[in-house]
Parts: sequence; C-alpha cells; structure tokens
Amino acid sequence: MSGEARTHGSPQRGGGGDRRDAQGRERGAARARGAGQRSESAPSQRAKVTDPARNVAFDVLQEVASSDAYANLVLPPLLRARGIRGRDAAFATELAYGTLRLRGRYDAIISRCVDRTLDQVDPNVLDLLRLGAHQLLGMRVAQHAAVSETVGLARARAGAGSAQFVNAVLRKISRSTLEEWLEVISADAPDDVTRLAITQSHPVWIARAMREALVGTGRSADDLAELLEADNTAPRVTLVARPGLVSRERLAGEVTHDVRGDATTDPGRWAPTALVLSGSDPAAIPAVRHGAAGVQDEGSQLVTLAFAAVPTLPAAPSTPTAGDRSDRAANTDERWLDLCAGPGGKAALLASLAGEQGARIVANEVAPHRARLVEQALAAVPADAVERVQVGDGRQVGVEEPGAYDRVLVDAPCTGLGALRRRPESRWRRTPGDIATLTTLQRELLGSALDAVRPGGVVGYVTCSPHLAETQLVVKDVLAGRDDVEVLDAAAAVRQIAGDDIPLADRTDVQLWPHVHGTDAMHLTLLRRRA
Repeated sequence: MSGEARTHGSPQRGGGGDRRDAQGRERGAARARGAGQRSESAPSQRAKVTDPARNVAFDVLQEVASSDAYANLVLPPLLRARGIRGRDAAFATELAYGTLRLRGRYDAIISRCVDRTLDQVDPNVLDLLRLGAHQLLGMRVAQHAAVSETVGLARARAGAGSAQFVNAVLRKISRSTLEEWLEVISADAPDDVTRLAITQSHPVWIARAMREALVGTGRSADDLAELLEADNTAPRVTLVARPGLVSRERLAGEVTHDVRGDATTDPGRWAPTALVLSGSDPAAIPAVRHGAAGVQDEGSQLVTLAFAAVPTLPAAPSTPTAGDRSDRAANTDERWLDLCAGPGGKAALLASLAGEQGARIVANEVAPHRARLVEQALAAVPADAVERVQVGDGRQVGVEEPGAYDRVLVDAPCTGLGALRRRPESRWRRTPGDIATLTTLQRELLGSALDAVRPGGVVGYVTCSPHLAETQLVVKDVLAGRDDVEVLDAAAAVRQIAGDDIPLADRTDVQLWPHVHGTDAMHLTLLRRRA
C-alpha cells in the first residue's frame, strides 16, 4: 500500500486494550499504552503548529482549483482575515503565485519522482508537492525547512500516510538542483518551443502562439525565451493617479507619509499617470481607498491615454441615415463610450480624462456584478463626467445608438494571455478552443463600436492578449466588410504619451510586451469612422 493510502475499518483491540479515547477517536499503539504523550515533552520538542503562511498558500491553491477563482482575488482577503502581514504575507504571496506560475515545470519534475501518473495522485497531495517543490527549487528556503514544513502541512491537511508520501517525493526532488532538473525534463523535447514550454511552465500551444505573435508584430522569434521568463516574474504593483483627482506627486507623498513599513515608489516608465509601488498594501493608501487612484497596469494606462489623446474630426456635411445621430455630434468630442467597462479600471481613467476635457462617459457592461464594480471605480469621478453606467449587451449598442458617440473604447473580452504574470492560473485554464468563441465575440463588439461612433469619431480596440487571432485578424476581418473606416497610427499616439524612446515596431498598431516594456502584453488598434 502506498504511503498516500489510508486504512479504514473496525477499531483494533488486543493486548493493549481499547485504542479509542474518551471522545471515540482511535489512538496509536504508543498512545494507547500511555507512552509518548505530548504533555511529557518540553514545548520546544513538540510538533510545531503548521505555518500560517504555508496554510494560506495551500488554501489559495485549493480555492483556485475548486471554484475557478483567481488567486489575486482570493489571497488578499485571506491574509487580512488571518492577520498575516509583512514578511509572512510576502512569503505566502510568493509561495502561492510562484507555485501556480511554475506548476507545469514542477509537475514535470514530480512525475519523475513518483511511481504513477499524476492524475493518479490525490489532487490535494499534488498541490502539497507543488508547494514543496517551489520552496526547494524556486525560493530561498533552506532545504530541511522546505521539506519538514511541507510534510507538517501535509500531515495536518491530508493525513499521516500522505505526509509520508510527500516526504519521500520531496527528498527525491531535493537531491538535484534546479538546473539539473531543467536538463532532465527538457531532454526529450522534440523542438525548442516545446523545450521552452516545459522549462518555462507554459502549455505548448501558448508558447507557439506567443512565438507567432512575436514574429507577426515585428519582433524576433528569439525573444520567446525572454518573454516566457517574464511571464514567470512577479510584477510590481502599479498605481494610476487619475487626472483631475490626484497628481502622481501627491499620490507618491501619500505613500510616503501615510503607509507604514518600507514602502517605496517610482514613476512609471511610459505613462505620466503611473506610479510603481513596492512594500505596501495599496488598500492602505488614502487616494486608493477614496477612488482618486487605483491599481492598474502601466500598459493598460498607456493604451487608454493614447486612445483619449487622438483627436476626433468633424463629420462632413451629409444626409444622415435613418436613426443615425451623427448630425448631433458633427463637431464635438463630448460623449464617450466604454463598451466593455467591467471591472472599471479603464473606465475610471477615461472618466477622469473626460472630466478634465468637459466630456462625459457612458460605461456599458453586460454582467450586472461587474457593472457594480464599475460604479465603485467611478465613485470619485465628478458626477458631470459620468452620464451613466448601464447593463447591456455591447453587441447591440451600435444598433440601438447608431452614430451616438464621439469615441468608443472596446476593451474586448479575451484570453488574457498578455497578463499571465498577474493571473498565473490563466495559462492552465485556457484552451485553443477558447479562441474561436472569443474572436467571434470580439468581431461583433468591434463592429458594434464602429456603428455606435459618429463619422469622424475614434474607436480604440484593446486586448490584453498578443494572440494574432485576437488582434490583427479580428481587425482585418471586421474592416474587410466595411468601406467607412480608416486605420490610424496608434504607434504615433502612444509615442505622444510615452515619448519617442519607447521601443515599438514599425507598424500602425501597437503591441506591448512584458520583457520589452515591463507591462502586460496589451494590444491597441485605433480606427476612425470616415467623415
């Protein structure tokens, strides 16, 4: 019977007498004889209580696996509820996120240390092995501590038999260095892309899609190793100082004066609204709590600012089509639409910009619970900058309100392959089959946006994915069926915000990259409906 198995059956009786205690719990032979009682040992000799940080990391893995939750939504409330702060919180965060990111690598290693396929290992025990492997190979944890603490956690959460199994496997893993293991698990890879996918812990189909996206956007295929490595590097928290609500300088001052600990800030590289934060919980910052600032990737900020900066043009005099409201907005830039606004980060930045420019925003979101998040994100924005938050299908807005907006942002639902460093579990959830469903939706949303904008108005198409099917091909397919749209120079618009030093390919659309720009892999295409 394996070390993972547990026995079930009738209580054993014999020379030692009844081995159940007064509460009906079965005792071991030594306990039944009255030997080895913990009360006879000094406190320093007793078995330690399981480490709270490791317990939290294990619970995060359990929640992510059982309910398709996202770690970045599960972990913070768990830390707060259990009073875990400072270094312990940082340890729990790295342990949970790192284990999720590098799961593929660790599974390849674990599979060489067990006598069965991984689908025959209890899922809870497999998560414990992954946590132990990350401590041994991905963190600066002493070997004996990594093994003994994980075995203790296994004993508390999965039972004594499982703890023995975990102990045996982790000891096998500990006999080789990470570099030695990487050689072992990549030895049989049929090609370089597969080798990188295994060692850098990405599904092979994602690694291949990333390589195609690099080449298709003007970068070298040789970038792939650096890109996949960047996906496995924990990003620093980036704040957005929403214009008209708080300046970046004042936000930095709030961090310095109002946050305890060793918090530091640095200006973002590209977006004038971005502030990079280290050593603090953003929720502790007054401007974040009040909505004048928020947490938002710098790439997300940059594409939003570029979209808002492109000028609209007056519509040429013409007879409007039936139901088209473009005659109302022929010379204006006062009514903006965020077509897919949830959870509200881009909407809040757009609304703050609209408030400064005398415009107002309509935020549309199909899911009611996400619409409520948008309302919360817009709480600090002046009321006259927000026309309304509405729940509706973005694919219908172009039919219901043709030509009604001066500019429309389509932050399209996508695979999220550009944010794998922030959402490490996403790489294991997505499948190639998701692409067809999402690209159909993306084409419909972009078509609706082009119908909803007036002639002379601007549409921004944004995805947090570099996959060519979700970016270039969606735009190409939509434009193939229209003769009333022109492609604008998104690269010039981004340079207007970020400066000429930002490295961009010689293209009209923009693809940002974690390994090049230090941002999520955001895509931006800018379009104008012909006047």
